[in-house]
Amino acid sequence: MMMMMMMMMPRCFVSLIQAFFLSLVLLLLHHVGGESQAASSHHRELLAYRRPLQDCPGCTTTTTTTASSLPALHYDPDLKDVNIVATYSDHHGNIRLGSVKMGHLSSSWLFHNPLLPLPNNNKPPSQLVTPRDSFQNDSRMEESASYSSTNQTENHFPHVEFTSPAKLKRQSLRQERRAQRTLELIQQDKESDKQMQEAAIHKSMTFENSLVGKYSIWRRDFESPNADAILKLMRDQIIMAKAYAHIAKSKNASNLYLFLMQQSRENQLVLGKATSDADLPSRALEQAKAMGHALSLAKDELYDCHELAKKFRAMLQSTERNVDGLKKKGTFLIQLAAKTFPQPLHCLSLQLAADYFLLGFNEEEEDVVKKDAKFEDPSLYHYAIFSDNVLATSVVVNSTVLNAKQPEKHVFHIVTDKLNFAAMKMWFRVNAPADATIQVENINDFKWLNSSYCSVLRQLESARLKEYYFKANHPSSISAGADNLKYRNPKYLSMLNHLRFYLPEVYPKLDKILFLDDDIVVQKDLAPLWEVDMQGKVNGAVETCKESFHRFDKYLNFSNPKISENFDAGACGWAFGMNMFDLREWRKRNITGIYHYWQDMNEDRTLWKLGSLPPGLITFYNLTYAMERSWHVLGLGYDPALNQTAIENAAVVHYNGNYKPWLGLAFAKYKPYWSKYVEYDNPYLRLCNINE
Repeated sequence: MMMMMMMMMPRCFVSLIQAFFLSLVLLLLHHVGGESQAASSHHRELLAYRRPLQDCPGCTTTTTTTASSLPALHYDPDLKDVNIVATYSDHHGNIRLGSVKMGHLSSSWLFHNPLLPLPNNNKPPSQLVTPRDSFQNDSRMEESASYSSTNQTENHFPHVEFTSPAKLKRQSLRQERRAQRTLELIQQDKESDKQMQEAAIHKSMTFENSLVGKYSIWRRDFESPNADAILKLMRDQIIMAKAYAHIAKSKNASNLYLFLMQQSRENQLVLGKATSDADLPSRALEQAKAMGHALSLAKDELYDCHELAKKFRAMLQSTERNVDGLKKKGTFLIQLAAKTFPQPLHCLSLQLAADYFLLGFNEEEEDVVKKDAKFEDPSLYHYAIFSDNVLATSVVVNSTVLNAKQPEKHVFHIVTDKLNFAAMKMWFRVNAPADATIQVENINDFKWLNSSYCSVLRQLESARLKEYYFKANHPSSISAGADNLKYRNPKYLSMLNHLRFYLPEVYPKLDKILFLDDDIVVQKDLAPLWEVDMQGKVNGAVETCKESFHRFDKYLNFSNPKISENFDAGACGWAFGMNMFDLREWRKRNITGIYHYWQDMNEDRTLWKLGSLPPGLITFYNLTYAMERSWHVLGLGYDPALNQTAIENAAVVHYNGNYKPWLGLAFAKYKPYWSKYVEYDNPYLRLCNINE
């Protein structure tokens, strides 16, 4: 009946009734406790709970709490059936009612009236390790607390610690977040694995298994980590043997030292010049086993981690020094090979020059003074080629004529030096291209080109520049570095390299002229270049800058105020090699005068180093028209990774760099673009052993 009435009452009223019954229970406990104390002559108190118990799932971790000194409560057997009723809030905030019999509690439980302060007897509190108990809804309370007291004659009971509902909620949310994050990571791993599987399947489908032999050294995508395992093992064994031999020698183990060095030599003999396991002889594996046995003996007798590490470090440093030295020597030799005139080409020039004079063509040239009218006809397509290389010049002319739609309208003006003039004349006399017009001139015949007028010629004759090039005590050795070696190229001493800045003086009757280097190959008709509107600019060229590369700061010294105040460091560079020059605008703007001004300013070489491109960038600054890149593709003389499609679609390809197509250094994949315009059946080429 009572329960029915409580259920019908409002919730707040029920709470008041519960509090009333709890007070009655506390009074009863106090009364019983008083009688028990009088009978046993001990002063005891029965204290209510310090705080309401919480239904805390998982509160089994031990915590350290401070227990105040309280008199011990020994339960009388008569109290075992007393019911303790308590209200508490579960983790959802709902008020719950629970009860437990006194006999079910252990002696470690502490009861304290929350209305009374904790007693303080001026003694330091003891540290007790107690578990947090959970009060279950089935009115069972399990308790397994342990306690300790130090230097005290009385028992100290721990305070029971409980977690607040808000904290429980936070813990629950944290666990949910962790679980959610775990699921997300697992899902990401699954997606990543799936992507890797798809990529592997795609790669296997596109893999070309018909290729024979090893891949390029630049491609390691399909290289197996276990490839050439025996070769690598034997090389590593040699390194280990040398290290142990050094340690054996330092410890006077001469027999072991000699044994290791003998095994090392035998390993080296077996390896020979092998570059893969396939190149090794059949006894290689047996020798590797024998070497392994020798190293095992050395390890048992000499192994010292510190000594071995020190020896490996010394070997590594020595190898690095050797590699650095070899790199410098390699740079020097490449520069030397690139700038040295090959013997077959030297033979060609000598044979042509000898026949030119033996056949009396030199006398005929002296008698024929008049010029061909086409040489000065501005309505034709005029080309300027300044070179001392007969074979290279012939390729430029042949490739241009063979790709021209109207070869009869193309006129080639070739200027060479006195040494190669006879050879150049002879070649184009006996190998003149059909229909096209060829003019060959000697630069020494330009009497106006002297040191009083030409700044660079005056500088080339100066003692200071001669010392820079020719004095043995000047730092021109390998240690000078790649850059210094590059700018000691003999071509910078040749006026042929600077004659491009005097085009209006060389060809006073022409309006436009296309300048071509001798290391280019023409692949398309170039006549449309004369129709390009250059918008009042003097120089038409293809720009070479990409992002931060090949801009003005690469070629000019912007630490000098004369440069930094007049030019933009980020201005885009361009290339000589194929340049359309408007000679009318040139004369109008006095471009040659601008060139002379800056060349005089750079007499001490503080504005730029030697060469023709830096003064060209300065002279034609803001006067260069940017052509489409397909007209001129550069890099075939230094870049092995050019786009093949861009090369094939280019009107002109340029072998700028050290790897010229007529040298053995040339890239094999680029050489056919040049060699197909060489007449290898020519008797002069066969005589000088010039072949593919």
